[in-house]
Amino acid sequence: MARIKIELPVHFSFQAQIPIRITDLNYGGHVGNDIILSIIHEARAQFLQHHGYKELDFAGLGLIMSDVAIEFKKETFYGDIIKASVSAGEFSKAGFDIFYMLEKKDIDGKDILVAKAKTGMVCYDYKTKKIAAVPEEGISRLKN
Repeated sequence: MARIKIELPVHFSFQAQIPIRITDLNYGGHVGNDIILSIIHEARAQFLQHHGYKELDFAGLGLIMSDVAIEFKKETFYGDIIKASVSAGEFSKAGFDIFYMLEKKDIDGKDILVAKAKTGMVCYDYKTKKIAAVPEEGISRLKN
C-alpha cells in the first residue's frame, strides 16, 4: 500500500505552541487523529492571524480547505505542548498549500516529530460563490 509522503519546506515562517488538553485524548489514552487535524486548523488560524488575515477575510476573499494530508509519526499525550511550525508555498492561480510540522519535546528536551501535514487552500469569493485568484497582497505576506 502506498503511503503519503509530505515534503516539508526547509524554512517555516511561523510557530505556535498548542497544549494538549485532557479532552484531546481518545480511548487509547493518546491524542486521536481527529485532534491532530484540529491542531492543524488552530495552527492555520494563528498563522493567518499573524499575517493579518482570517479564513473568511484573506485580502477580501475567503479560504476553503480543499484537501489535507497528514503523516502521523509519534503519539502525543495529555500535558504535551505541540510546537506547530507553519509556512505557505506552492502558490497557483487560485490556491496554495500550507505546510505544518508538529513537534513535541522528549524527556531530554529534544524536539520529536509528531506529524507532518499539508492543506490545500483555495481562494473563494463568497459574494459571487466562485473560486477566485489568489490576491498578490496575500502571496507577498504569506511568503515572508
